[in-house]
Amino acid sequence: MESSAKSGRPGAHPVHTEKQSVSRTRWEHIRKNSFLYILLAPALFLTLLFKYVPMYGAVIAFKDFSPIRGIMHSDWVGLKHFEKFLTSPNFEVIFMNTLKLSAFGLICGFPIPILLALMLNQVRRKGIKKNIQLFLYAPNFVSVIVIAGMLFIFLSPTGPINQIVSWISSQPLMFMTDPEYFRWVYILSDIWATAGWASIIYVAALANVDPELHNAASLDGASLLRRIWHIDLPTIKPIMAIVFILAAGGIMSIGFEKAYLLQTSMNLPASEIIATYVYKIGLQSGDYAYSAAVGLFNSLINVILLLGVNFIVKKLNDNEGLY
Repeated sequence: MESSAKSGRPGAHPVHTEKQSVSRTRWEHIRKNSFLYILLAPALFLTLLFKYVPMYGAVIAFKDFSPIRGIMHSDWVGLKHFEKFLTSPNFEVIFMNTLKLSAFGLICGFPIPILLALMLNQVRRKGIKKNIQLFLYAPNFVSVIVIAGMLFIFLSPTGPINQIVSWISSQPLMFMTDPEYFRWVYILSDIWATAGWASIIYVAALANVDPELHNAASLDGASLLRRIWHIDLPTIKPIMAIVFILAAGGIMSIGFEKAYLLQTSMNLPASEIIATYVYKIGLQSGDYAYSAAVGLFNSLINVILLLGVNFIVKKLNDNEGLY
């Protein structure tokens, strides 16, 4: 055995030989596709630079950070900032506002792009279909600032919406100042702005459905709804699962810009969310360590939700999930 190993005959070290073979094959693959890897390099570099390197700054959530002393020389305080946030009198209000706004937005907004895609798929005339798609996709290209300005104009006490309301009731509705209306104004305007664009992925998937399946089902007497249920929906089911998992995983990462732009001193009880709270505490008040702890807590909740929703979807979807 020893002489065989020293002589290096085939079969002396099968595991080592197999590893060498895999390594050689991998390097040959990289060499043959070197141009593609060169094209990929800038994207990888930018991802590392802007996504992974800044993660080092999360350390300040566990420190009594001072800009003068720097991250390395600031004193460790452990979970002090997390305890401060969790015991804060504002915690329950801010956390529930964020959760409600995101959860209601997901529940109301998730089915809309699917319905739009299914309806678009039934439009056979290409010219009409393109015009409808253009009309649906256009709001996605409107700036958030412009949308916020439009909402303040249309929903103001003297705006066109309240003029219609005044014909029905004598008193206008305070859409932008009453906390009861803020959540629905935010969600409905978000659906209007993003639903059309979000339907693109479903429209693309439905384009792969063989028309012969619909023709055969029609000959068998299947109605339109049955054909959609048994042909179209199973086609986009895996995409629906992935999109839902990603949306649920980011349920606490609701957009900061729009919530902040629509925020007023009177609707603050419903509009103050974690993102706006972090901005005010971190950039306006200068408490960077505390704001970093709040942001890290928010990210941790997102990770837990992502893993939990993925586990549930895999159980309900024949073991098909995000990973």
